[in-house]
Amino acid sequence: MKFTSTLSTPSPEALEHSQKLVQSIREAIQQHQGFITFRDYMEKALYQQGLGYYVAGAHKIGQSGDFITAPEISSLFSQCLAHQCQQVLAETKGNLLELGAGTGKMAVDILLTLEHYDSLPEFYYILDLSPELKQRQHHTIAQSAPHLLSRVIWLEQLPQHFKGVILGNEVLDAMPVDVFTVQGENTYEHQVIWQDQQFCEQLNPAPPTLQGAVTALKLEKTATPYTSEINLNLEGWFQALTTCLDQGVVLLIDYGYTASEYYHPDRNRGTLICHYQHQVNESPLHHVGLQDITASVDFTAVALAADQAGFDVLGYTPQAAFLASNQLEHFFSQQLAEFPEQQYELAQQVRLLSLPSEMGERFKVIALGKKYCSHLSGFSLIDQKYRL
Repeated sequence: MKFTSTLSTPSPEALEHSQKLVQSIREAIQQHQGFITFRDYMEKALYQQGLGYYVAGAHKIGQSGDFITAPEISSLFSQCLAHQCQQVLAETKGNLLELGAGTGKMAVDILLTLEHYDSLPEFYYILDLSPELKQRQHHTIAQSAPHLLSRVIWLEQLPQHFKGVILGNEVLDAMPVDVFTVQGENTYEHQVIWQDQQFCEQLNPAPPTLQGAVTALKLEKTATPYTSEINLNLEGWFQALTTCLDQGVVLLIDYGYTASEYYHPDRNRGTLICHYQHQVNESPLHHVGLQDITASVDFTAVALAADQAGFDVLGYTPQAAFLASNQLEHFFSQQLAEFPEQQYELAQQVRLLSLPSEMGERFKVIALGKKYCSHLSGFSLIDQKYRL
């Protein structure tokens, strides 16, 4: 992934699509005293019905999209995840529910792995907001595991009652965040306005809710302005999950930090970035609806919100340790024996998933349980709950 300060020009069709979303956001700004919060802007840019980045029709994931996720890099990732799911499914006699299933690659690899070990659940549920991705998921499963397609059920909302495993790979980082700046004793909210025929940011004193949340972070005093993000949607999100889950485990994989790392004084520009055609930029107000906008995850905030919602934090560990604890070496050897000509490619996949300089340390896995007390295999090598 390359970092760039200049964005390539979209196609005329893409620009036309973007302009529709721009107009919709401009209307929202006009109806709200000339501004909206950055969180509202991010939500519209990503999820505005029919126009937002995640719900419109363009390919987002894979070589032809804007970024590649771990399940796209290697089926080894999903095989290890399936190994963890197998343990929970055996104890709960439940099913699987994937939140935001991307291209469907992870669903296919998990199902095929569980089938190999005679551990298939009755159903594999998928909850995804994108009509385009739902079509891709259906196509992927129909092509790669047609005999398992009948087990896959697409949902429009969380089920009222669910038992088993809820999976979320790179879901948390796509949640809209508030952006704030602290300068001296003052906290400012980042807002979006329309000025000089483009979207611009402005800073205004933070409202009480944001002010209180930032104060609770107990940031170290700095002489220079300190900008970062905070996700105020976590509490409601986890409340919805705990209401849905009768018994089982929620596994969330994402890139992020503990609060002390996230809000370190040296990280004074925050973590907000955008992905466009496999390049990273810091221009969320450009190419509206055509690029991903994302912020790293504060896993301390995740653990606190989950705990308040009634979950138990069962484990927290780097991705590399989680995969190693779930038989990565075994699955690598298995594939190598079956496809010896792919030795270099498989080794490269393991490096990308495991090296600290790649995804191994940057991505973390957190497990949350409800009425589930067993020690999870994925945290047998390293469990860093104490750092949260």
